Amino acid sequence: MTMTVPREVVYTPDSQLRRPFQFARSLVRDLRASRELALTLFARNMKSQYRQTLLGYLWAFLPPVVTTVTFVLLHAQNIIQGGETSIPYPAYVLLGTLLWQGFADALNNPIRLVNASASMLANVNFPREAILLAGFLEVLFFFGIRIVLLLAVFVGYGIPVPLTILLAPLGILALMVLGFVFGLFLIPLGVLYKDIEMGIGIFLSLWFFATPVVYQTPTSGLLATLVGMNPLTPLIATTRELMTTGNLTCFGQFLGVCLGTLVLLLLSWGLFRLAVPHIVKVMQD
Repeated sequence: MTMTVPREVVYTPDSQLRRPFQFARSLVRDLRASRELALTLFARNMKSQYRQTLLGYLWAFLPPVVTTVTFVLLHAQNIIQGGETSIPYPAYVLLGTLLWQGFADALNNPIRLVNASASMLANVNFPREAILLAGFLEVLFFFGIRIVLLLAVFVGYGIPVPLTILLAPLGILALMVLGFVFGLFLIPLGVLYKDIEMGIGIFLSLWFFATPVVYQTPTSGLLATLVGMNPLTPLIATTRELMTTGNLTCFGQFLGVCLGTLVLLLLSWGLFRLAVPHIVKVMQD
């Protein structure tokens, strides 16, 4: 019987950035090695997350449904004006809300899972990327089951689907990766200060209203300036257009944000790996 010997890890005071190519190879190697463990952690998280709930996976549907119903009712009473939408307003809001929820889940998951895995990080030697991959799989899973709501609404309203919908997964993935990037950047502070994790909800609530989720992208005024500076604007607007009309109004900005997101992903991943020894030390103290 043969036994697999764990790879020896030696921590030294020298910065890993002094050997950037070796550091990059270690990132790729550990990412590959973490795939099987990530699937195991994902399955464990799914079983434990709703184990003691009555509604189970229905909780995954409630946030976008409640948000959609709220804004549809406000719009029907002329309390808010969402502008002239290309598809019926309820479908417009639901689609925007689902895209936003995927981004918000991706931002929240890294800090939540790292804090929940404190004991494992401090006592077990394993590729740390497994925790991150498991979290990203959760985001994809929940978005996948929520898309059933959107399909039902599209069928109910008889909304035609253009061929550009085949490109929509690129926008959905970009939104989730951007959320994950912000979450990765927040991990070092989030481990030190619980205020970060507790304050994310407030910050996201403010960000929600500066993003064209439940209204058309404005063209003038202070809100138009804020929305124009928001990196989520081209991602949500273009993804929604890919899934509904096929008329792309800000595709160049969309590609620019996608490219920037890829660069930030590499930076945030490297920062996470550099911060891991310090994170483990804080968790052990």
